Amino acid sequence: MDVLLIRAFALLGLAILVALAARRLRLPYTVGLALAGAALAAFRVNAGLALTHDLIFDVVLPPLLFEAALNLHWSELNRDLAPVAALSTVGVALSACVVAGGMHAWLGWPIESALVFGALIAATDPIAVIALLRESGISGRLRLLIEAESLVNDGAAAVLFTLILTWAARNSSPAGGPLAVASAFALIAGGGLLAGFLVGLVAVALAGTSDDHLVETALTVIAAFGSFLIAERIHVSGVLATVAAGIVMGNLGVLGPKQGFGLALTAHGRTFVLEFWEFAAFLANSLVFLLIGSAMATIDFAREGWRALALAVLLALVGRAAAVYPICFAFWRSRWAVPLNQQHLLWWGGLRGALALALALALPAETPYREDILIVAFAVVAFSVILQGLTAPLALRWLGLVPSKAATVGSGQ
Repeated sequence: MDVLLIRAFALLGLAILVALAARRLRLPYTVGLALAGAALAAFRVNAGLALTHDLIFDVVLPPLLFEAALNLHWSELNRDLAPVAALSTVGVALSACVVAGGMHAWLGWPIESALVFGALIAATDPIAVIALLRESGISGRLRLLIEAESLVNDGAAAVLFTLILTWAARNSSPAGGPLAVASAFALIAGGGLLAGFLVGLVAVALAGTSDDHLVETALTVIAAFGSFLIAERIHVSGVLATVAAGIVMGNLGVLGPKQGFGLALTAHGRTFVLEFWEFAAFLANSLVFLLIGSAMATIDFAREGWRALALAVLLALVGRAAAVYPICFAFWRSRWAVPLNQQHLLWWGGLRGALALALALALPAETPYREDILIVAFAVVAFSVILQGLTAPLALRWLGLVPSKAATVGSGQ
């Protein structure tokens, strides 16, 4: 126990040093963390933790998803619900198909393995994307589009990944045909949203009966992790459940004024809850990006060959373009039109991160091409976190999307 505590505090101290150095060097904090994690692995320093599916899903994702959802105003989300929903569903499917088709045609992967990889790499990771937004000072509609899409599409991609994996394993349920697939998708996604809504509603109702900011905050913690665990236990989307719980608690209890039916938290409670979750997100971000960097340094990329890795990265970028530009074009003449420079950022800022790795790490040992999928997923994430993460702030300035004073990145949270 003492050794674990020492290592945990050492990682926290390293994260603080990286945050300070990133601010001074004007580098994205998340990139600095990934590089620091790679340096730890290169010098054979044992961090005491390993990047696993359970760690990402059970420890990292719930606080990051909940904190971001807690700050989403429903009135703003509702105004752009159509493009967000299209990007998060149709966009994910388009991206997965483009990537899978390329891996099957040019690398000779079996279609089942190619589709599994296409599904897990299709979603923009909320952890990486939200960290980029915080560091770059983006606000307004553009931030809403990017943040809301990343929160929903990772849930959609996780559901699609589960269905494809079931089909690839030649299991007769639930992927028997298009109608069965659509029904299973609706059940898993809709069930997750419903579970999160109910948990969030119960938690905010209980919080509304208390004047103690500590009790109110404890109830948000129960809602964040409880919604995720309950949803996973009943085999629906835990990711979407946590997002739904965060939106419900945020809009009924935290963001708005005191409601007539007494659901809102106290004034002190609202302030404390937002600050608590901001700190929790900082800790979760620090942990996951350090471990991503550490894991990347131990992967044998040479096994796949640089041609295959470069092709996978290129296909991920093309797949993201197929998800963004056609869908935004469909809204071109509507009130939901997205300016072209913002579309470019939606494309290049669509970072991949911990979610893709968590899904890859969750692949059963008997899955065909499992090791190849894992190595290629790490390659795409490495490119995304480091190269796209480093250049995204430059793209913001080049596209004229952020004031110069807000373009100074590396400030951490």
